Amino acid sequence: MELRISDKISKIAPSITLAIDAKLKQMIADGIKVYGFGAGEPDFDTPKYIRDAAIEAIEKGFTRYTAAQGTLDLRKAVCAKMQRDHGLVYNPNQVIASSGAKHSLSNTFAAILNPGDEVIVPVPYWVSYTEIIKLNDGVPVLVPTKKENNFKMTKEELLAALTPNTKAILINTPNNPTGSIYTENELKDIAEVAVANNLFVVSDEIYEQLIYDGKKHVSIAQLGDAIKELTIVINGMSKAYAMTGWRLGYACADEKLIKAMSSVQSHAVSHPNSITQHAGTVALNGPQDDVYNMVEQFSKRRTYMYQRLSNMEGLRCVMPDGAFYIYVDITSYMNKQLCGQTIKSSLDFAQILLEQGHVAVIPGAAFGTDNFIRLSYATSMETIEKGLDAFENFVKENLR
Repeated sequence: MELRISDKISKIAPSITLAIDAKLKQMIADGIKVYGFGAGEPDFDTPKYIRDAAIEAIEKGFTRYTAAQGTLDLRKAVCAKMQRDHGLVYNPNQVIASSGAKHSLSNTFAAILNPGDEVIVPVPYWVSYTEIIKLNDGVPVLVPTKKENNFKMTKEELLAALTPNTKAILINTPNNPTGSIYTENELKDIAEVAVANNLFVVSDEIYEQLIYDGKKHVSIAQLGDAIKELTIVINGMSKAYAMTGWRLGYACADEKLIKAMSSVQSHAVSHPNSITQHAGTVALNGPQDDVYNMVEQFSKRRTYMYQRLSNMEGLRCVMPDGAFYIYVDITSYMNKQLCGQTIKSSLDFAQILLEQGHVAVIPGAAFGTDNFIRLSYATSMETIEKGLDAFENFVKENLR
C-alpha cells in the first residue's frame, strides 16, 4: 500500500542547518572531536534570575492553561519593552506570545496569506522563511542582493519585484546569515514602497539586541503611523536572553491582525508554555546586564573571527554589524578538489569539512547563495581559535 502524504508537504525542504547540527552532535556522541560553527544559539546559560523565575512558577503552580494570546503580564512586559527601546506604543491586545519567533512567523503568514499571494524575500535569507511561506500557501519571491551593498535590498530592487500578487515584504535586521543591519534611510525607502502599495511588512527583529560598534537598531514600525499599521514586528527571547530551548517569541501588530493570529494559534497549540511565559515576563522586566555582557563577548569574538577568516587564502567576507554570524565567500574553492572530491556546491564543501576536517559550518545553499558558508561565533573563544586553526590547516593540506 502506498502512503500518500500531502502534495504541499512533499515540496517543503528539510532544514539544512538542523541536519548539519544533528550530524555534528552524532559525531560528538561517537567520541569524535568536532568544532562547531553551525548552530544559531548563544553558548551562554540563561541568566539565573530568569531560571529562578521558572522554578518559582512551577513551585507556585503556574502550570495550567493561559489565554491563547499569552498572559496579560507578558504582553504588558512586551509593550513596555517596545516603548522603552523604540518609542513604539502598543497595547496588550496588539501583542501575541507564541512558541518561539519561528512560530510567530508561521502565525503571521497563516493570518495574512491567501493561496498565490507573493511575499518578497531578500537573498540571502534565513533558511525557514521560504518554507514557512509555502506552508501557508504563499509564493516566496526571491530578490538577490549585492555584497557591495552589504546584502541589503534597495528600493529599486524592491520595486522591480512587485507584481499584482504581492502581499507582503519580509525584512530581517540584523540579518541571518550576513549580520547586516538596515539603516533608518534604507528602511524609509522600504516603508515608502509598502505604504504606497498597501503591503504588509513582516519585520523579523530577533537579533535586535545584538548590534556592535555603537550602531543602532531601528524598527521599520518606528517610521510613522502608516507603516506601523502595516508592520508585523517579530521578536523573541531566544537570542538576547539565551533562551533558545524555552521557545518564546512574540509579535506586535494591528489588533485585527493579532486577533487573527490568536485564532490560528488557539487551534494549533493553544498557547505557549505557561512556565516559559512567566520567565519571559521576568526577563523583559528585569535587569539587562546579562544581555550587555553577552553582546560585549560576541563583539570580541566577531572581531577575532573576521580577522582570521579575512587572512585565509581564497576567502572573502564582510564585517557583520549585528547577530552572531559571518558570511564567507568561498567562490575561489569551487570546482577545486578537496580530499579528492570536486567542490561543486557549498553543501559539498560543508560535508567534506565536517566529515573529514571535523569542522561544522552551514552551506550558503541553505540561505539561497551557493558560493558562501556561514560561521557562527556564538561559541567560546577557545573553540573559535582552535576551530579556525583546524579549518585553515585542513584546507591548506587538502585543497588542490
